[in-house]
Amino acid sequence: MRLFETHAHLSDERFDGEIPSILSRASQAGVAYLTVASADGAESRSSIDIVRQYSSATLPLYCMVGYHPHVASSFGEEDEAFLRDVLSRRKDLRICALGEIGLDYFYDNSPREIQREVFRKQLDIAFAYDVPIVLHERDAAQDSLTILREYYASGRLRGVPGVCHCFSGSVETGRELVRMGFYLGFDGPITFKNNKRAPEVLLSVPKERLLIETDCPYLTPEPHRGQRNEPAYVRNVLEKMAAILSLDPEVLAEVTTENGKRLFGIEESSSESFA
Repeated sequence: MRLFETHAHLSDERFDGEIPSILSRASQAGVAYLTVASADGAESRSSIDIVRQYSSATLPLYCMVGYHPHVASSFGEEDEAFLRDVLSRRKDLRICALGEIGLDYFYDNSPREIQREVFRKQLDIAFAYDVPIVLHERDAAQDSLTILREYYASGRLRGVPGVCHCFSGSVETGRELVRMGFYLGFDGPITFKNNKRAPEVLLSVPKERLLIETDCPYLTPEPHRGQRNEPAYVRNVLEKMAAILSLDPEVLAEVTTENGKRLFGIEESSSESFA
């Protein structure tokens, strides 16, 4: 079984000094590709370093760079220059996406107007450098869709624009994102007994648009809930999704792995380069 763990915050301090053992357990669980997630400038730099240090032929690592809506208030010219610099060298740095970016109205750690402004700036950068985005959306579905519709209608989204990470929206929102070209990422909450919405979404969109992720160290799936999450647990997410879809886990693993490779531009012939 080959799994693509598409969203892991390995630079989190809870993983300090343990990355080799964490990656070993992930490999043993079937993880064949892994994307290191980022949410601000410091984490983006750390993610690049982790990929450089720990990527291997048996478990190739990739990373994203970007600024989460929580830190939108501090996003400035130097941050924009950093993104443009590293994205101009993305093949050498194994950067496969710009993210995670978007809107978060649950915590409102940055004013909403500034969140929208920074989201637009990063969408412009993603289009300029032809990279997919990793979308974060929480309690901001309508504003997120309004902005994405605008970019989609004006031709300022890539043909395959990105993934809505940790998707928790409605069937209707999921279908609209898929129509615009997005993938939907699912993680630990899909395994929770009280999660009724996600199974409905899974059954309503093509399996060719599904990705698996952990968002570790957060959102630990059953049966590990209450522990620190880690990439190896993406297998629990996959198995639950397969059960909901009445699919062989091996089949869904292959589908979601190919989906991840397609989205992030990882060539079929080599895991060392981008399309």
